[in-house]
Amino acid sequence: MFSHRIDAALEARKSAALDRKLTVIDAGNQPVFSFEDTCYTNFSSNDYMGLASSKELSKAWQEGIDKYGAGSGASPLVTGFSAAHRRLEDTLCDWLGFDRAILFSSGFSANQAVLFSLLEKHDVLVQDKLNHASLMEAGILSPASMKRFKHNDTQHLNEILTKEQQSLVVTEGVFSMDGDLAPLSGIAKVTSQSGNWLMVDDAHGVGVLGENGAGSCDEANVKPQILVVTFGKAFGLSGAAVLCSARLGDYLSQFARHHVYSTAMPPSQAHALTHASLMLQNQQWRRDQLMSLYETYNSALSTVPGFVETQTPIKPFICGDVNRTLALTNSLKKAGHWVTAIRPPTVPKQSCRIRITLTANHTTEQINNLVNSIIHFSEKNHTG
Repeated sequence: MFSHRIDAALEARKSAALDRKLTVIDAGNQPVFSFEDTCYTNFSSNDYMGLASSKELSKAWQEGIDKYGAGSGASPLVTGFSAAHRRLEDTLCDWLGFDRAILFSSGFSANQAVLFSLLEKHDVLVQDKLNHASLMEAGILSPASMKRFKHNDTQHLNEILTKEQQSLVVTEGVFSMDGDLAPLSGIAKVTSQSGNWLMVDDAHGVGVLGENGAGSCDEANVKPQILVVTFGKAFGLSGAAVLCSARLGDYLSQFARHHVYSTAMPPSQAHALTHASLMLQNQQWRRDQLMSLYETYNSALSTVPGFVETQTPIKPFICGDVNRTLALTNSLKKAGHWVTAIRPPTVPKQSCRIRITLTANHTTEQINNLVNSIIHFSEKNHTG
């Protein structure tokens, strides 16, 4: 039974040109890497601020290992919580303006932990239609009733909230496939008028947007009841934290099973993350470099069908169907640009795209080479 089910599912995905494969890439966190004796410029990394390959950050992690050893040895409530973890929590709270920061091993775990532990049977969870899979899956599996509002549509959100009580509204600050910003000011206003809570997953915003990189909420002058930040993007590492009030922090420490029953992140990693937090706050040149690259990218492609302008490092180039998307992907790789084709089920049918990401480690010359290759393909194949 299971073998037949597995074979049928794999064959169906392959026949639709939607199958995925693991690719072994050394130096995938670098702006340039070699694969099968070919050199590529990497436009598929979420290392927006260029910290993942920073020697300064690597040195901080090595210092952490020298000081604390390798692993944490236990869950946070046993013996796995160290001074390094406490310093990271305090640094995040001071920077982002919250009382508590609860650490998790991944953003997926953090999102699920909050929704599973906070929501009960008579609650209503209201999510943006394009929220991350971790949030959608948690909503489906939670005891609450889940409703979805149209993407970034505050009017539709308001219509839902006027009919509901005891709701938690959840949105992302920056949406990972489109690179667009949530209208946080409007969402916060509608949510607070109804007396409900707002949760923002700012995985792709913290470090990039706002004053000193404080993120999407800082940019919009909004303070949600719950802020989730992840360390696998701008921080250049991995893990996550839930920022919240002291009371909610105590609650999550008691009832968030992903926190209570998981081995704590290594203290050496927490030490490095504290250093990454300070780098993001103090090294404004990284954000300035990104802004300069945005201008180069936007000015070159603004009239090309498929171009989408964003205020973030995420630059989707919409191709439409799967075959056209794969054709552009292969063309760009032949020209030395490593990009990733995004296909269903990650995005809806006929909205397949190349997900291009810019980082502070890219150069203007690399961006110009990329856009020239896209323009050449578009003129040759009349994309759009």
